[in-house]
Amino acid sequence: MRIGAADVAFTNASPARQKEMNFGPHFLAIELGYLVRNGSAVARSADVDKNGGRVGVTAGSTSESTLSRDLKRAEVVRVTTNQNGAESLAAGKLDAFATNKATLFDLADKTPGTKVLPDRWGDERHAIAFPHGREAGAAFIKTFTEDAIAKGLVKAAMERAGLRGAITPEVK
Repeated sequence: MRIGAADVAFTNASPARQKEMNFGPHFLAIELGYLVRNGSAVARSADVDKNGGRVGVTAGSTSESTLSRDLKRAEVVRVTTNQNGAESLAAGKLDAFATNKATLFDLADKTPGTKVLPDRWGDERHAIAFPHGREAGAAFIKTFTEDAIAKGLVKAAMERAGLRGAITPEVK
């Protein structure tokens, strides 16, 4: 799709995407966390950054850019897909796999012997995006987002979808 071809998109408002498009206020945050093998010595996020540790991330993801910068001792290992990451973890090639918890919980359900750590190392904020040059719609997107949160529409959609690891923001 060419840039500016769509009027709006619902997506992660990452710093990289903010260079390509504008965003309204976030309507949803999803915790960022780690998937580990059951019985792992890694019991919380702070345990991941250790000498000799191997943390999987999907190549090109927000997790890759953030953890490549933030982890000082562990090696960041790039994989092609989230499923590849879970399989590498299960095979003992990784100590942890990092992404958003909605994805991690799905991977844990499909990958026996793994679990999602209870804490988080960050969050991924989702918002309505619109092309640069179309700022005239920003006020409408802001009002729409605030109304959807205030009326409980976002929370109801999360519940219907069974979305785990999500945080609904409060209207300010």
